[in-house]
Amino acid sequence: MWTRLIRDIAAMTTAETQPAGDALLATRLRNAQPALWINTARQTLPAAALPALGKSISLDDTKAAAARLARFAGLLAEVFPELLAADGVVESHLLPAAALQPALGMADNQGRLFIKADHSLPVAGSIKARGGMHEVLEFAERLALQHGLVEPGVDYRALATSQARAVLSRYQVAVGSTGNLGLSIGVVASVLGFKATVHMSADAKEWKKDRLRQCGVQVVEHAGDYERAVAAGRAEAAADPLCHFVDDEQSFSLLLGYSAAALHLQRQLAEQGVAVDAEHPLIVYLPCGVGGAPAGITFGLRQVLGPHVHCFFAEPVQSPCFMVQMMAGQGEHPSVYDWGLTNRTEADGLAVPRASLLAAELMRPLLSGVFTVADDTLFAQLVQVLDALGERIEPSAAAGFSGPALLTGTTAGQAWLRATGVGAALPQATHLVWTTGGLLVPDAQYQGFVQRGRAVLAARG
Repeated sequence: MWTRLIRDIAAMTTAETQPAGDALLATRLRNAQPALWINTARQTLPAAALPALGKSISLDDTKAAAARLARFAGLLAEVFPELLAADGVVESHLLPAAALQPALGMADNQGRLFIKADHSLPVAGSIKARGGMHEVLEFAERLALQHGLVEPGVDYRALATSQARAVLSRYQVAVGSTGNLGLSIGVVASVLGFKATVHMSADAKEWKKDRLRQCGVQVVEHAGDYERAVAAGRAEAAADPLCHFVDDEQSFSLLLGYSAAALHLQRQLAEQGVAVDAEHPLIVYLPCGVGGAPAGITFGLRQVLGPHVHCFFAEPVQSPCFMVQMMAGQGEHPSVYDWGLTNRTEADGLAVPRASLLAAELMRPLLSGVFTVADDTLFAQLVQVLDALGERIEPSAAAGFSGPALLTGTTAGQAWLRATGVGAALPQATHLVWTTGGLLVPDAQYQGFVQRGRAVLAARG
């Protein structure tokens, strides 16, 4: 059944090339068929400081975000028991995944597979933990220093006291979300004493809403999609001077919080003996919603590990907002609805109609490409991950696992391998699939995912 699945994926994109295949790529997008887009504007050596939305960011900003998370580690270990063993560090394991390679159709001469296991991140249970925590903590730090609750960089555990909570409780933290970012923001803001409000789009899962409410977070439900939930939250927050709105579409703080993961991954790769250079390229596959999380991680990786890191974003076929943004002309900001797509997907965290312009501008010189994945494939590969490795992931976390087959088994992917020279080094390459959520999914929902995935695999033979 595994061979049939990989053959089906490859057959879907074998005719795509650039620029000759642009028309075919557009057709596949409109028909909600898996597609691969290659970024011909990628720069081997981009500037040290990159512009985005009128600002510029550099590796120093990533290091500052990592330092902020470190300053709060003592406090986080105190308020979240699950972080005690890790001394308040919010990070995930780097998992060797050789046992999964046959299921994904990866031959022995196509490199090694690893998983960056953000599906098991503590507290928030998803990739959104770093960015969401960072922005809440940056806001808390600013208020704490302003009100004299702490000394700069000394011991932020004082923010766990009733005195500090009384001060922070005057303020509100709000966010618009399809689910995982809301969990990250809501849980951390609430435990610090903030009033926390999460504006949830119609596709957000009920169990995520329930979990937020159990943590004392106000959940505001909207009938519209992610974009409308964000707009409603942004408008409401603008009317309250004591409300800080976490804007997933425009936030540098979120993006830099995500980028801090690159520094930790650099150490993990070294510990596992993984080199990153021309003879040992690193190919990273990142699930993408509005784009902030994968863009932050990609920015960090390119700054820390250099030109031989190649990052690809993965999106559902009905919600390829980042791909259509990267294909658009200067000054355009298209929606997936403009392409006749529904923005409906079981990968709720990726159900976004319009990409972040901040993320898209930043990724222009850094990103290698974007590909799309059908929902049935997400469920099938969720089961493959479970059977091969025993890891529990949610559908959105499976998006990246189609990446290796698309690069090695399609015309567009093979052309990219030749053009970049990565093909010649493929036997020594490292493929890294970055997962999103899964840790907090209730068992009943997870078993439903598995049942659907097994049905897909059975139907495909």
